[in-house]
Amino acid sequence: MGNDQAASMPMKNEQQHEDLPSYVLVTPARNEAALIEQTIRSVIRQTVLPLKWVIVSDGSTDGTDEIVKKYVSEFKWIKLLRMPERTERQFAGKAYAFNAGFSEVASLSYHIIGNLDADITFDEDYFSFLLGKFAQDPELGVAGTPFVEETVAYDYRYTNIDHVSGACQLFTRECFESIGGYVPLNVGGIDLVAVTTARMKGWKTRTFTEKTCQHHRKIGSSGNVFQKAPFQSGYHDYLMGVDPVWQFFRSIYQMSNKPFIINGCALLSGYLWAMLKRADRPVPREFIDFRKKENRGRLKAFFKKLLPSG
Repeated sequence: MGNDQAASMPMKNEQQHEDLPSYVLVTPARNEAALIEQTIRSVIRQTVLPLKWVIVSDGSTDGTDEIVKKYVSEFKWIKLLRMPERTERQFAGKAYAFNAGFSEVASLSYHIIGNLDADITFDEDYFSFLLGKFAQDPELGVAGTPFVEETVAYDYRYTNIDHVSGACQLFTRECFESIGGYVPLNVGGIDLVAVTTARMKGWKTRTFTEKTCQHHRKIGSSGNVFQKAPFQSGYHDYLMGVDPVWQFFRSIYQMSNKPFIINGCALLSGYLWAMLKRADRPVPREFIDFRKKENRGRLKAFFKKLLPSG
């Protein structure tokens, strides 16, 4: 495909989808050479293309930049932005990288901004589907879909449909600016904080289960002993303001999954350890209060369904 044709594609797609809001994408990427090309191919196949896509190389040293540059030379709406190299891997780095990309699109006129991970793929009408949801509901502030790892997906009968996975989060520009963007947190959870804060501000947030994306790097596959990840998850739940009663029932539920008993016990132990040592929470008190209120509301609704009607 020639440069002139590639540069004109966003305009062509805009004319075909005049009823859909315009959008931009930002992708923080650190050493994603093994996976980022398939993500790029998924985006350039979209029936509705972004006005701009800023891929932020967060100090990559594995050839990520060279892969992106091949596409930048052909698709003028893709831009590579490079952050300084750093030796340590930190959760806050994603927020810093995204915010740098966000600055690059500040002068553009758009309605939706998307945070897209560099290790997912999706079908060609993925973004047109999500943009359509925003077009239908002006109160919708954040939207996304479930992700699938290999053949495994979350069971949304038991998962909060108001939470939107960090693999791909789309915000209205007004919503994103109202929450102050992504807040850098060294303990992680920046995606969770952003979506929860949006609800605190009165926005609707929603995962639409009619469509999925494929996540190609398994979450938690860092070589830890299998008991360690649930313990860390429980510890992190405390930091992020999860209600203790909710955590208890969540841990009970996890005991029914393989390896039986162990995961649930580790999850609860991590939470209780953080509580006993009074671990410093990186989120504001109002965030914690709001999260607990949501947890209790969900528990109340769950048990209400179990009670016989009439």
